[in-house]
Amino acid sequence: MEYVTIFMAWPYVNGPLHLGHVAGNCLPADIQYKYERARGRAVLMCSGSDEHGTPITVTAEELGVHPQTIVDEFHESNIRSLENLGCSWHNNLDSRGVEFGGALYNRTTDPRHKELVGKLFIKLLESGLLEKKMMQQYCAVGDDGSVKFLPDRYVVGICPLCGEDGARGDQCDECGGTYEANELLSPQSKIESDSNIEVRDSEHYFYRLDMFQNDLSIHADSRRKIWKPNVRAMTKNWLDMGLRPRAVTRDMEWGIKLPNTGDDWDSKRIYVWFEAVQGYYTCARIWSERFASQAGHSMGDDAWKNWWIDSSESSLKHIYFMGKDNIPFHTIIWPAILMGLNSSGSDQLHLEDNVAANEFLMLQGGQFSKSRKHGIWLPAFLENHDPDSLRYYLTINMPEGHDTEFRWRDFVEKVNNELIGTYGNFVHRVMTLTHRLENGGSNPLKHFDQPDQHSDFFSSIDANIQAAMDSMERQRFKESLRSVMNVAQSGNSFLQKAEPWKYLDKPESKERDASLSALAACWRACRTLAILTQPFMPFQAKRLWQMLGEQGRIDETLWDTANSFDSALEWNPSLPSPLFSRLDLDEILMNEKSIAESNTEGDNKGIPDAAGGGKYIDFEDFLKVEMKIGRILSVENHPDADTLYVVQIEDGPNSKRTVCAGLKKFYNIEELIGMSIIFVANLKPRKLRGVVSEGMMLAAEDSEGNVRLLTPDGDLAPGSIVR
Repeated sequence: MEYVTIFMAWPYVNGPLHLGHVAGNCLPADIQYKYERARGRAVLMCSGSDEHGTPITVTAEELGVHPQTIVDEFHESNIRSLENLGCSWHNNLDSRGVEFGGALYNRTTDPRHKELVGKLFIKLLESGLLEKKMMQQYCAVGDDGSVKFLPDRYVVGICPLCGEDGARGDQCDECGGTYEANELLSPQSKIESDSNIEVRDSEHYFYRLDMFQNDLSIHADSRRKIWKPNVRAMTKNWLDMGLRPRAVTRDMEWGIKLPNTGDDWDSKRIYVWFEAVQGYYTCARIWSERFASQAGHSMGDDAWKNWWIDSSESSLKHIYFMGKDNIPFHTIIWPAILMGLNSSGSDQLHLEDNVAANEFLMLQGGQFSKSRKHGIWLPAFLENHDPDSLRYYLTINMPEGHDTEFRWRDFVEKVNNELIGTYGNFVHRVMTLTHRLENGGSNPLKHFDQPDQHSDFFSSIDANIQAAMDSMERQRFKESLRSVMNVAQSGNSFLQKAEPWKYLDKPESKERDASLSALAACWRACRTLAILTQPFMPFQAKRLWQMLGEQGRIDETLWDTANSFDSALEWNPSLPSPLFSRLDLDEILMNEKSIAESNTEGDNKGIPDAAGGGKYIDFEDFLKVEMKIGRILSVENHPDADTLYVVQIEDGPNSKRTVCAGLKKFYNIEELIGMSIIFVANLKPRKLRGVVSEGMMLAAEDSEGNVRLLTPDGDLAPGSIVR
């Protein structure tokens, strides 16, 4: 048996889920779960609501309620939204049998989760992997001298790495960088902006990440061919900087209390980053105790071990899904915790096989954000739109290798032109044509079914199925769905060439038999499509399955049988209906005014968006950008930033300037020196980690995250104007 565990990063429950969450981790995890079941594997899917930490308490304080009120409300709302989207979290026990696994969407306020986290804390403490140290922490100092320690998210300021204002106390959303409390510039309290902010010492427990530097480097090297470029790069950056002990406790009231540490630690809680990742492990154990054991699993409460404990008798695979801001927690911190737990026990917990981290889905040029109220919220979206249309669009537009953009115009075009125009159109033509034939209560195409006469057509389907499976094995969802859509595309061409509509009312002939035999082949292709699209678009797949007259559960039908000639041509006498309804952009924009304002502003209301879904800019705005040719004279490592080079550019006769560039992952110094490049010459100078950058070199990034500088065609003198 192959045991696969799907882990989805735990969303904070300080608000409803937005489409950024869905594209980043919710949808990919569910597609993979459904796919693994369609390959006959035993699958366990684990995640839930991250209910501790400062995002929760900040929201609670803003609303004047207890944090428990916030998490109770949004946990129920979020799981309901995910189920409405077609995610499988309600399937606590696999319909194939308890031995095949199931799913659990838990919550970190679960008493059993807290208990297990406490036990793991003690185990790591007894193993010598936790140490007490003083750390500097933000605090608000009152006029009377009272001190209130502030969690990181209660503090905002200027990022010391990129200079972005509004950065959080420990992490910048703009550049993704992390830093220590005393590094944030111009700190202010998010709740009381006029309070006096200081950094003072507080004693905490630290996890000895530094002890795992070598093991994690070896582990990361073993995953080089599996991880995406963004995962490799971010992990390498952390390892290159050198791992240091990291605090696992914080001064706050909302969270898991420290076990057996004495009264002096009553005011401290286990830090959310440390306990939330342990939810992957606790969730599997809680699933075993509450569902598998009660359903009679042969291993009872220990059923989780089938998916977690390495054994020579089974094959284990762990796949984690998250957005790129969560990468280090899954390639550095969580593996280090697992290594620590494995250092003092015979049962070895399985480390991840792939961290399938996506980039960000953007909205109107900005990042989806709960805190900034910038987003399209999943519950509201599903009130007005078919969940399968959203699943299709977010999959085909998934930010796998680079950030992608959600735009209503693009959504409408892809649904109408691709999903309906290619896939829905093929299915509906086959269904309606077949129903026009006389039948005696069974499929009228049975008489014409000759798969061996269409070997090329079915071979192309086989090739697309194999390509789709190869992509899914590497968590390349966009690529896999394209292969599935190719089946519908080739089906349309095959049907068009056969022209069966010409022969529906004609007398028997060789030509009629051949044409209707092709229609029968297309009916089989529709069955194939129902099976292949089920992980991506489960609702329509079930409807199509029923229109085909197929028996049994489509979600238990294997991809390996999707192109089987042994299956009978079943029949449903009810008239078929279209799988999808066409979308009207104007109607959507009327319903989504707050999101789509930039699409309806000004005098250009009737003019379409620019190619690719972006907004047009005025020609006068474009003329403001001054681009020139430069030649790289020298390159040095930035003294205070591990990803940046300090590049000196010759920008004209007897003239040069300095530019900071994040190119270390893509070029060594020798490659850059002497290169002719294109740069923006009139960009406002900006200080990056203490070095003033006087421009920006232009580069391009492909879908795999590879970056190359743009260079002129031929030898042009530095200072030449780019027109």
